[in-house]
Amino acid sequence: MRPNPVKSALAAGGRAYGAMVFEFFSPGIPQICRNAGAQFVLYDMEHTGLSFETLKTQFALCRGLDVVPMARVPRGEYHFIARALDVGAMGVMVPMVNTAEEAAHIVACTRYPPEGRRGAAFGFAHDDYQGGDVAAKIAAIHERTLVIPQIETAEGLRNVEAIAAVPGVDILWLGHFDLTNFLGIPGQFRHPQYLAGVARIVAACERHGKAAAFLAADEAWAREYKAYGFRVYAYGVDHVLLQNALRQGLDFLKGQA
Repeated sequence: MRPNPVKSALAAGGRAYGAMVFEFFSPGIPQICRNAGAQFVLYDMEHTGLSFETLKTQFALCRGLDVVPMARVPRGEYHFIARALDVGAMGVMVPMVNTAEEAAHIVACTRYPPEGRRGAAFGFAHDDYQGGDVAAKIAAIHERTLVIPQIETAEGLRNVEAIAAVPGVDILWLGHFDLTNFLGIPGQFRHPQYLAGVARIVAACERHGKAAAFLAADEAWAREYKAYGFRVYAYGVDHVLLQNALRQGLDFLKGQA
């Protein structure tokens, strides 16, 4: 079984840096992200229409690259979580987790009995189609799988300490835009209520030995949230990065005309 170096680094108190992919599911994306220094690639299924078939192909393209493939599933339901794992995800992000009970359910969907409820299928994509001792595989899968609830609702924020305390949860990912929406302050990222929520998420992670995570849109966001104590970062939004770079180049060319 391939290990998950991101999970190992976080368990040792380290940081992890990667990319979140929303738009570009081309064959070269995993290699491009790895060449840029990404330790993980997180594919979004919540907002993009990404299918499991395409996700499976992207995960296959991550093999041999020393990059950890992960997915944000649409919701915290068994058929989303288990399928993402079976096609090769080493980590699963789940949107809008509101309670410790929901977090415990998500963990159970990632674990085989008796620890959880994940259905057995071995010699498939998630174990690279290899044979081997099933008990050893189960232990390795439990050891490497990252469980990532998103804190992005007022209810989730109220319950963040209990969610962070759930065994098997590894990372709490701040859903910054949705959190402002649910707090009634859409897009107000300097609002005291939002900033207090950010601090509460970080404190809950530190208290329970979990890592706080964030999607940094640019360098200013990255500096700010690193100072807050976040330890896992995705940088930018893929199509926005391309759009901004292309605009900069075209504006330069137009200025030379």
